[in-house]
Amino acid sequence: MSEVEQGAEKANAETTINVEVAYALPEKQWLLKLSIKADSTVREAIEHSGILQQAAITMPDNEHVGIFGERVSLDTLLQVGDRVEIYRPLLVDPMENRRRRAQQQ
Repeated sequence: MSEVEQGAEKANAETTINVEVAYALPEKQWLLKLSIKADSTVREAIEHSGILQQAAITMPDNEHVGIFGERVSLDTLLQVGDRVEIYRPLLVDPMENRRRRAQQQ
């Protein structure tokens, strides 16, 4: 690798971006703002934010994370201004809930 390429790689690794990590319970919500390396993943943002300790949760799987409402994997690279969202498992299937409401009417 040339010195120019090494310099560019080093500059990219040192550049930071601002992102947010969000998690909500019925009684409490977290929206944590942080600066993180530009080449960071969703997993790294969650770990770096401290949300796992604050909310007393474990690292979510790929089915329970997203960016601005769109599901993504934990290995997704972040962009400037992204809001990483941690989703809770559903307690009731939405389609089943609609069926129950329709039957009651």
